[in-house]
Amino acid sequence: MSPTIRRAVIPAAGLGSRLLPLTKATPKEMLPVGDKPVIEHTVRELVDSGITDITIVVSGGKSLVQDHFRPNPALVAQLRADGKTAYADAVEEVAELAHKGHITYLDQHGPYGNGTPVLNAARNTGDEPVLVLWPDDVFVAEVPRAQQLIRAYEQTGCPVLALMPVDPAGSRRYGVPIVKEDLGEGLLRITGLVEKPKPADAPSSYAAIGGYVVTPGIIDELREQTRRWYEHRQGEIYLTDALNAYAATRAVYGQVIQGRWYDTGNPADYLVAQMASALAHPEYGPILRRLVHELDVPVDSGEDTTAV
Repeated sequence: MSPTIRRAVIPAAGLGSRLLPLTKATPKEMLPVGDKPVIEHTVRELVDSGITDITIVVSGGKSLVQDHFRPNPALVAQLRADGKTAYADAVEEVAELAHKGHITYLDQHGPYGNGTPVLNAARNTGDEPVLVLWPDDVFVAEVPRAQQLIRAYEQTGCPVLALMPVDPAGSRRYGVPIVKEDLGEGLLRITGLVEKPKPADAPSSYAAIGGYVVTPGIIDELREQTRRWYEHRQGEIYLTDALNAYAATRAVYGQVIQGRWYDTGNPADYLVAQMASALAHPEYGPILRRLVHELDVPVDSGEDTTAV
């Protein structure tokens, strides 16, 4: 059996430009979804899936990410002295989460593109397969997305992409896989990705979303891309380009993820993620549903729509 995956990379060096000016001073990874910053959802998913070594690749202005996971004994002591035990426990639990995931940080160096942080982290991952998850995705699933990807890798021993069904009209937003074979239970053999095709040109009804199992062969392709970039200094280093180059001669698989995916990388989808999280909360959900109901009442009905 292929080795169990124990390492993961979270690329967190992006500018968050689609969310400006909200992300001018606050990293997009630290925007809240529910009562947690979005990157904490990703870290929890990895730890819950058995990952014991997490590398977060950062850039300038991301110190809040490190501060969030860093222990703060002075704050905990003050909270306990004030009798705020639940808050103290919550602060300590986040630090313990970081300890369980053995989080380390790297500064991103190299050409622009989402393949560069993965290549930067390769110094820590060696010849092992590694999970790569973006820090602006939230998955709600009975079995964590990371576990589903690990199972697919253990079954195939090959690189794996997280996939979800997509309406053909939405194909322009995603990389769409070319499916060679359906092996059942959501596992697909794929031969490459077509980036943002027109609906009529989409090669399948699936989309590649945030989640990969990257093997040493993919890292080699990223190294080759980067070598060529330094020769010509054109374009960007994309993980999907490395996967396509690898898939031209070797096996790559896609795993259709069972669960609900929330993207927080743009304003509309971020609001949807916030709404979904609030509705699912046992305390906040009823309040929000009542608010939505009251705001939906016609203004001239004579009813007061201001109270929650």
